[in-house]
Amino acid sequence: MERVFTVSEVNRYIKNIFLRDPYLNNVYVKGEVSNCKYHTSGHIYFTLKDAQGQLACVMFAGQRRGLTFKLEEGQSVIVLGSINVYERDGKYQLYANQIILDGLGKLYEQFEKLKKALEAEGLFDKAHKKPIPPYPKKVGIVTAVTGAAIRDIMNISKRRNPYVQLILYPAQVQGEGAAESIVRGIKNLDKLNLDVIIVGRGGGSIEDLWAFNEEIVARAIYDCNTPVISAVGHETDYTIADFVADLRAPTPSAAAELAVNDYIAFENKLQDYKRRMQKAVMHNVTYNRSKLRELKLKLFYASPAYQIKQKKQMLADAEEKMAYLMDRKLKEARHRLDIYITKLEGLSPLAKLKKGYALVSGKDGKPVQSIHEVEKNDLLRISLLDGDIISRAEEIIERKRQEEVK
Repeated sequence: MERVFTVSEVNRYIKNIFLRDPYLNNVYVKGEVSNCKYHTSGHIYFTLKDAQGQLACVMFAGQRRGLTFKLEEGQSVIVLGSINVYERDGKYQLYANQIILDGLGKLYEQFEKLKKALEAEGLFDKAHKKPIPPYPKKVGIVTAVTGAAIRDIMNISKRRNPYVQLILYPAQVQGEGAAESIVRGIKNLDKLNLDVIIVGRGGGSIEDLWAFNEEIVARAIYDCNTPVISAVGHETDYTIADFVADLRAPTPSAAAELAVNDYIAFENKLQDYKRRMQKAVMHNVTYNRSKLRELKLKLFYASPAYQIKQKKQMLADAEEKMAYLMDRKLKEARHRLDIYITKLEGLSPLAKLKKGYALVSGKDGKPVQSIHEVEKNDLLRISLLDGDIISRAEEIIERKRQEEVK
């Protein structure tokens, strides 16, 4: 058996086919409204039908802001949107982005025709778009002098940066001659060496905004040397001017936000940069001072003067140590000498003589240590402390040993 698909897989596969088809993702469908229901969520559910068939449609609440009339049964309308599959029910339907009454169809045809022509010519290419200066001083505005657009731009500009100069060209933005008036405004302001130009107006129907879909306006914006911000209608409104301009703003208020820098935020950023720079400078100063002290100390230790001083100190210490060792050696030698003197004095005959002892020498001049070294009538020299006595041995008497006495 070949592979078996689930219902969800089949619906998902068909949905992917719809998503890959470019014609179904941006299509205009004309028909009569039936079964129109406004849901509590804000969505509109309805059916488009003609003599041969019908198509389920839905417009979500997010797209309803561009709807300028109440959708009712029996109306002939043109719906711009994408066709896709609702997987849960296995049905395809039209997801509406814009709904216009059938009488406006020719304007949309003109819009699409001019858009494709200018796009093919390269007027929409990003390579031609000029950057918007981040800190403008002079901002030009091409719009009606009495509309809500100029009031919004002035209020937001004053709040964001009261030092920016606003230069208004009071143009006609609706009706016959409006396109020519807008072109004159763009060209005149382009001669004033401004930083940026805002071209736009408040919301309205496609007829009200049509001046910004004229080719002469598109070419004037393209040829302008000053960066141009388009600000036409509401967020859901798109005009040819939006595609040609260097930057599109969804509303005139948003254009002011994009064109005029926030002065307070900029000033706070500068203060933050200042604090960070001061902190970095103080850190570098502290670090370099510490490094300088370290290098200065190294240089001081490596200097000849310090080395000589150190060597002198080493010599002085060595001299002191040598003197101490010599003194200690001398003291030790003196002490040993005193000990030797004491020992010698203890062994000296003179010391014995001082105590009353005498030194008896024989005829050979050697000390007599035993009676056996002397014979009777031998001459003996008896040396006393103060002189010598010459005597003769008259008699020799041997002393008995103590052991024998015992």
